Amino acid sequence: MEVGFIGLGRMGQAMAHNIARAGHRVRAWNRSRVDSAAADGLEIVGTPAEALQGDAAVTMLSDDAPIRDVLLRSNALKQARRGLVHVVSSTVSVDFAEELRASHAEAGIGYVAAPVFGRPDVAEAAQLTVIAAGPRQQIERVAPLLDAIGRKTWIMGEDPKQANVAKIGGNMLIAMAIEAMGEARVLAESNGLPPQPFFDLILDAQFGCRVYQNYSAKIVAGDYEPGFRMVLGLKDVRLAAAAGERSGRRLPMLDALRGQMTRAVEAGFADRDWSAVAEFTRQSTA
Repeated sequence: MEVGFIGLGRMGQAMAHNIARAGHRVRAWNRSRVDSAAADGLEIVGTPAEALQGDAAVTMLSDDAPIRDVLLRSNALKQARRGLVHVVSSTVSVDFAEELRASHAEAGIGYVAAPVFGRPDVAEAAQLTVIAAGPRQQIERVAPLLDAIGRKTWIMGEDPKQANVAKIGGNMLIAMAIEAMGEARVLAESNGLPPQPFFDLILDAQFGCRVYQNYSAKIVAGDYEPGFRMVLGLKDVRLAAAAGERSGRRLPMLDALRGQMTRAVEAGFADRDWSAVAEFTRQSTA
């Protein structure tokens, strides 16, 4: 397939390279200059519209605002090749997901929402969990691309926003788990129990899943090098709160988490891994 790719951050680079390794021709565009390592195996084009001239295109930008600027305000979407299926893998708000669906329909372009779970190292290994929603025929057309970046694709339905709701809800759960682990560490340490044996017990007896395994290790080691920056994690928590408010539901645990992460970002943790909210909790409760 001839595939466009928009957004070559750490996640986007890995995804684009894996699509190219699967034998597809990839024309890529990025908002900033692309170095030679990132460009290797890709054809770098000068405008986003040029990346929308193949069989399919994938967009991996950070949130609503850059997607609106790059695709809608620039009129790039209206210049896309008719028959193209556009896969948006960014985590976006439910409202913007609805706007994208309408904009693609108006432009006569296929639209599949396919956000992903996984950090950059998981993306490099082509082991992302892909959450897809959109018209079944369009998902089937881009399935080879989703297979190239992920270990499994979960189809949430034919309305694209359903994939975005699933991604936002999943990230909300991860953030809540991190804060819960941070508070449990405070409880253990403040009563004389070192965190390592405590988490060894909990992982074996109750919470032996990937999220608890990965993030408890970071919390114990104090390793907050960014895989997913706190400021982006806060963005997703806010998206979850907005989705709840959109449906007339108030989510009290989410409100508390949003406040804690906001304070952590304001305290200087914005560019550390989002698991550093556990360290902020430890420091702020001392």
